[in-house]
Amino acid sequence: MLLAQLTSFVEIARTGNLSRAAEALFVTQPALTSRLQVLERELGSELFVRTRRGMRLTEAGKAFLPFAVRSLETVAEGRRLVAEIAQGGAGELTIGAAPAVSTYVLPALLKEFHEAHPKVRLSVRTGHSEEVLELVLRGQVEVGLTRQLRHADIVSEPVYEDELVLVANRDHPFARRVVIRMEELASEELILFDRTSSYHDLTNALFRAAGVEPAGVMELDNIDAAKKMVQQGLGVALLPQTAVAAELDAGSLRVVVIAGAEPVRRQIVAIRRRDAGPPSGAAAAFMQTLAGLASGLTV
Repeated sequence: MLLAQLTSFVEIARTGNLSRAAEALFVTQPALTSRLQVLERELGSELFVRTRRGMRLTEAGKAFLPFAVRSLETVAEGRRLVAEIAQGGAGELTIGAAPAVSTYVLPALLKEFHEAHPKVRLSVRTGHSEEVLELVLRGQVEVGLTRQLRHADIVSEPVYEDELVLVANRDHPFARRVVIRMEELASEELILFDRTSSYHDLTNALFRAAGVEPAGVMELDNIDAAKKMVQQGLGVALLPQTAVAAELDAGSLRVVVIAGAEPVRRQIVAIRRRDAGPPSGAAAAFMQTLAGLASGLTV
């Protein structure tokens, strides 16, 4: 049973006239008659009786009409849904994100995306950049937000640069200084977080390059814990600027500038499987949202 047959049947029932139905459907009357005859053969029953006043539904035709109408409505609804999915207005999207991104950047992105595409069902999986890469490669997430990684099977697009900034409690002596020397950190307690993250490596590399060893090191497993320790005056820390933006605005933490030190930055990228081709549907819409907010995230 073809869609054209159902459409023809419903239109003949609506108009009660073969010629008017053929005109409405932009087909010839013989073609319309052929469609109807094929449908009647498939159903094994006549659907119309010809009268002087036009086409009148038989009892079988009356019984079949609501099912035909419902079928056409279902197909139309399916077409609308397919169009919405193609335009990113519906469907599903699974995103992977590294911890600092998922905690401090992704919420604003998802809020913006959800407001523009409320019918898209979102799912987020988190892990370190290498773990997110594996999720992307296995096809378990469509888009991953990670630090810059190299792999032959992925394509990546820059999103923003996150800078590690030295922060201290607002009552710390460093907070009242315009700039400090790297050597002065040798008398400070340094607070590190997440030994398995690249931030940990970047912090250690900075101190090694300067030949400075802090007086003490406190290691924690996440950024929020490190921030709280700094706020309590237990030491200083190099933290991603996106992670401390709220505390800097509120004044509970202060950025400490180190004289002569090169900025420590990390590029955050959006990664996808290379063989997935150009993004489409919800993934394409998310990439557009990502691009629109990226300029505001650059630090």
